[in-house]
Amino acid sequence: MREISVCSPVENASRAVRRARGVRGGPHRIWWTARCGDALRYVRARGARISFLAHLEKLLYTLRSALPRYLACLYALFTRANRQAQSPRSLNPHKNNKRDESQQTERCLALGETKQNKTKAERVCAVQAARRAPDGSRPIARAPPRHGATGRAMSRGRTRLQPSAAALVLLPLLLLSPVHHDVSASAAAERDEQHPPLDYREALEKSLLYFEAQRSGRLPYSQRVTWRGHSGLTDGLQQGVDLVGGYYDAGDHVKFGLPMAFTVTMLSWGAIDFSDDISSSGQWSHTLDAIKWGTDYFVKAHTHPFVYWAEVGDGDTDHYCWQRPEDMTTSRQAYKVDKENPGSDLAGETAAALAAASIVFRRTNPHYSHLLLHHAQQLFEFGDTYRGSYDSSIEEVRSYYASVSGYHDELLWAALWLHRATGKEEYLRYAVENAEPFGGVGWAMTEFSWDVKYAGLQVLAAKLLLDGEPSAARHRGVLEKYKEKAEHYLCACLGRNNNNDSNVERSPGGMLYVRQWNNLQYASSAAFLLTAYSQYLGHHNHHLLRCPAGDATPSEMLALARAQADYILGRNPLGLSYMVGYGRRFPVRVHHRGASIVSHKEDARFIGCMQGFDDWFGRGRPNPNVLVGAIVGGPSRTDEFRDDRGNYMQTEACTYNTAPMVAVFARLHRLTAAEVEAEDGSPEECRRQGAAVGLSAECR
Repeated sequence: MREISVCSPVENASRAVRRARGVRGGPHRIWWTARCGDALRYVRARGARISFLAHLEKLLYTLRSALPRYLACLYALFTRANRQAQSPRSLNPHKNNKRDESQQTERCLALGETKQNKTKAERVCAVQAARRAPDGSRPIARAPPRHGATGRAMSRGRTRLQPSAAALVLLPLLLLSPVHHDVSASAAAERDEQHPPLDYREALEKSLLYFEAQRSGRLPYSQRVTWRGHSGLTDGLQQGVDLVGGYYDAGDHVKFGLPMAFTVTMLSWGAIDFSDDISSSGQWSHTLDAIKWGTDYFVKAHTHPFVYWAEVGDGDTDHYCWQRPEDMTTSRQAYKVDKENPGSDLAGETAAALAAASIVFRRTNPHYSHLLLHHAQQLFEFGDTYRGSYDSSIEEVRSYYASVSGYHDELLWAALWLHRATGKEEYLRYAVENAEPFGGVGWAMTEFSWDVKYAGLQVLAAKLLLDGEPSAARHRGVLEKYKEKAEHYLCACLGRNNNNDSNVERSPGGMLYVRQWNNLQYASSAAFLLTAYSQYLGHHNHHLLRCPAGDATPSEMLALARAQADYILGRNPLGLSYMVGYGRRFPVRVHHRGASIVSHKEDARFIGCMQGFDDWFGRGRPNPNVLVGAIVGGPSRTDEFRDDRGNYMQTEACTYNTAPMVAVFARLHRLTAAEVEAEDGSPEECRRQGAAVGLSAECR
């Protein structure tokens, strides 16, 4: 499968050199710079003084990394020359041999000279040459012959290969090629050998499994995560309401309403815009199950038009204990917002989640869809009528999910989702009239998260213009401002705003970086918005993303989204998948109570509050239960990661990390499947699947 990411990391040769010297940086410092759409390259500091030892190290590294690739190229030349010598076509050398030889030489040279096509060049020289027999058949995979330099490779009873004159000239020329070409090409070849093609369908399937591991309440017979059991069966009992169900947000057992609602909103948005992609992967029913598990709980928690139960459990007491959810002895106190204690941000986000979900269920379950929309409208009215931040009303939530951005973004977010769900002009008018006072067209954002919704709502508003809706024409002036801010965020992700402070930072390995704690939530939400907007633009063939430092095409936006997905799945400097259970290497000491303690189905003995810390939290062994599909917090700004259960900033997974990636994985799976069919000679199918944002040259 061809890799399209133009922002993928490459091996930093100088890192090994500096490590050997025991020096961090200094006059020998070399760093990598990347920009989506350009090949990766490293830049040496001006005026740098390189010692004789540094020259020697560089030469040795060049020879070591480049020689296998050059031998493969030479072997390809010898193989072709040998076939031509045995075929009737060789009677006319000027017509066939020279042309084939020159073409092969150019392809080998392309490994070092044409970075943007390096994957294709490697496939020609390394795969077709090293893994094919001289007669073109496919024997059992074996390494390229080590006799290529002498022209004496054995070929199972066939005549020995004779070197051509061009090959003898080619070797010294290639060995003298610049070091950065050698490093990038050889590193790419090593990555291809070490990492098989990414399976986005598997990633999608495992993402949805994770939500089953986070379920609270009485689990259904269809539960696929078998190490989990029923939990929180008395939630709400003290308050006389039924609050059984919902999701635990992360590695503890508190049910926080705001991040849970954002999780469901993102799942629903993905199901709306990428329903065909999810269906084609066979995961549609599981996606509906993941959404409905959340919306069922929201309906329960909305016990009165102006009352909503915001939280079950206390974060402080919950964190004092390390127990399985089935053994919980911590407080299950429930907290609510009402007219005297408002929570406009929570009410607005939950209204957005229910409105989006109502669209998802409209065809398959119209009665349920109507019920969700009814609660969404009531919650929006509640949040707008009685305004205030929910963390001002509920002290217990401040240390965990305080609404730092306030409640204005959630009200605009909810209004736009209700407009999309109902088509009513009043909700769009609300978003237009409050665009200035609520900051909808004022804030230029560089993040999108469970707290800050501005970038998401700006993309929703921009979609109205791109789709040419009649209602949007009447408010074109304000919606253009929304669109300008949406594109600022997307350009910031691409690094195409003029001011570097207005761009999203990237790690050396290409990960979008916002902040230290749980950074992958920002990378995953950015990947979603890039994927969604690339599709919106792709439906309009003449539209580009207008950025101050250069316009971007839909395919470039999708390339960056894929780069983030690939980084999460293991295409990163550590070669570590940050999705648990995916790939050969992934975090095994995830900060998660249920996963880190033996399943109650294997050992039903009760585990007390402090017993979990003594017997399970502090031990260095891997978790007994694999939290499949969970995307952990991820590495630092320098791509460093410590797989330690106590390192909760990096090893704790959250539902809102994984939720945006469901649609991204579904989209990438369908497009890569179309690309494979196109490479097999079916470009029509590729075009049918969405050629405007295709992944290969054949599709574009």
